[in-house]
Amino acid sequence: MFVAVNLTFFPQHFLGLSGIPRRYSDYPDSYFKWNQLSSYGSLISVFGVLLFVFILWEAFLVQRSVSFIDASSYSREWEPYLPPDFHGNLETTVGLSK
Repeated sequence: MFVAVNLTFFPQHFLGLSGIPRRYSDYPDSYFKWNQLSSYGSLISVFGVLLFVFILWEAFLVQRSVSFIDASSYSREWEPYLPPDFHGNLETTVGLSK
């Protein structure tokens, strides 16, 4: 999608710098290559969106089991003493029982 969006809109930028106004349905022949490149980029973008929708549809249809459900987390989100004490740091609040 990143490449497709850039292929769509960067040629439009260069067309604008060349003096072509926006929303023209017919370009002069000298700007055909920029218009063609922009059209290919939008086509690739549509295929990317369709692929994303297919991947979502397939994921909901198959409903695979979750891998690594027993993996432990090392983030602060699962810390037992949250929110931390005011002006407290991790070394003084984690090991103490309240």
